[in-house]
Amino acid sequence: MGAWFSQFWPEKPNPSLVEIEARQRAEAAAEKARKDVEIAHANQESQQKAMEAQQAAQAQAYQEMTAMLQAERAASETAQAQAHEEMMAMIQAERAANEARLKAEIEAHASREEARQRAAEAEDERKRAAAIQEQIEKETRAAQEHTKKLEQAANEEKRKAEVAIAQAQAHKEMMAMFRAERAANEARSLAEAAARAANEEAKQRATEAEEERKRAVALQERIKEETQAAQEHTKKMEEAAKEERRKAEEAANASKKAAEEKVREANVAREEAEGKLAQGIQPLVTPTPDEVSHNKQLAQYREDLFHIAVAGTAGGGKSSLINAFRGLRNNDIGAAATGVIETTTAIVRCPDPNPDYSYVWYDVPGAGTLKIPDWQYFNSQGLYIYDCIIVLFNDRFTATEIAVLTNCRRFKIPTYIVRSKADSHIRDLMKDEGYNSDDGGGDKKKKLYQAASQKFIQQTRQSVKDNLENAKMPDQRVYIVSNETMLSVVKEERPRKVIDEIELLSDLIWAAQARRLGCSEALVATTVKKMLQSIRANSGI
Repeated sequence: MGAWFSQFWPEKPNPSLVEIEARQRAEAAAEKARKDVEIAHANQESQQKAMEAQQAAQAQAYQEMTAMLQAERAASETAQAQAHEEMMAMIQAERAANEARLKAEIEAHASREEARQRAAEAEDERKRAAAIQEQIEKETRAAQEHTKKLEQAANEEKRKAEVAIAQAQAHKEMMAMFRAERAANEARSLAEAAARAANEEAKQRATEAEEERKRAVALQERIKEETQAAQEHTKKMEEAAKEERRKAEEAANASKKAAEEKVREANVAREEAEGKLAQGIQPLVTPTPDEVSHNKQLAQYREDLFHIAVAGTAGGGKSSLINAFRGLRNNDIGAAATGVIETTTAIVRCPDPNPDYSYVWYDVPGAGTLKIPDWQYFNSQGLYIYDCIIVLFNDRFTATEIAVLTNCRRFKIPTYIVRSKADSHIRDLMKDEGYNSDDGGGDKKKKLYQAASQKFIQQTRQSVKDNLENAKMPDQRVYIVSNETMLSVVKEERPRKVIDEIELLSDLIWAAQARRLGCSEALVATTVKKMLQSIRANSGI
């Protein structure tokens, strides 16, 4: 019966071997692809970490270079300090540079330690990747063993089925063979389907593995190119750092030489200044911005006020004149202190009693009371901050007044040369001409006063002119005033004897209007003209 059945159902080849071979090839291809991918990922991560460490080292090197440049720049800046302190500043700059270099070396060592740590972490990552790969290999071997066991079980079942068929009874042999053949066919169909599915999956996995391999190769090529570019960039940065270090050293040497040259020049200048000072040539001293700000703060300087300083030698009547400008007598409340000897040892701020008047007067100590040379009087008192300065003298026009006028010209500060106590000087001249107060008044006294007044005015102006000419300064008007007369003019009374009091007051008002209020010349002229008319009308002049 079996031979007859085989004539109609030819025996087909056993499909289990094909399935096994296909599955093994697919698994081998998949395994190879996984290994390639794992290796590529491991290489990529290690190269990426190496590149990050290298970039960190490059950044650290750049920071070191920046620190060195900043240190050298600091050394060069300190070399521009004051002449007598430049050598010490240069030593401090070199010490700062050494500390910066030491700090940079410490930071470089720390960066190298960090790079070594990152390399160790990369090695640990590689070991973990190797362990994962080994685990995958173990799982693959276990799967292969499981597949082999399944195939052995299938063969065993087939063998048992064949034994059962051989032992069946003859009358059931055809049906049993038919059922067995049908089962075999079904199994064969299932095996073929499984083989086809395994082939398709193997092909797909092989394709994916090939694509992954190509991507890994491309990635390796790109990483290799980037690594080469990074190495070239690092090399260029190192060369640039060396060049910058060389330039910094050259700049430091140049700065050192410049500092030494400046020290030499400063010593020469100091020797020249000392020589000129010994010859009587006064040096020029310019205040610093900090000194200007400090003196303005001490003077309570305000932009909306007009600040007038009264300076000169001791005993010239500065306080009395300021009191007259403010409409006060010397014994009034709020008046500046006066006396036979100099009573002012520091600058006194005297605001106008009338809050509507934007004038502030400053009583400056007399030069004769201070232990400083005449040429230092201007700077030591901070006269460069005021809006105008009244240079007051009583008996003689001295070097102090010349020094104040010279410095005012440097700072473009308006000045007014004023000789005070005119009434007292005129009375002395009248006495020299034989006038006695017991003689009474009359025409004789009036003529003597006029003659003495003209003589005093002429002598004063000629003396100031000669002193200015000897100092090689341009001629300048001299205002001759009496404090008592000035008080009467300010209080709008009728003074009997006026010389230059009204002109001085009007010129000060003109300057205040023009500088502080920003008015046009026409408006200022109109305002001053009206004020002069009012003063003259009240004075009966």
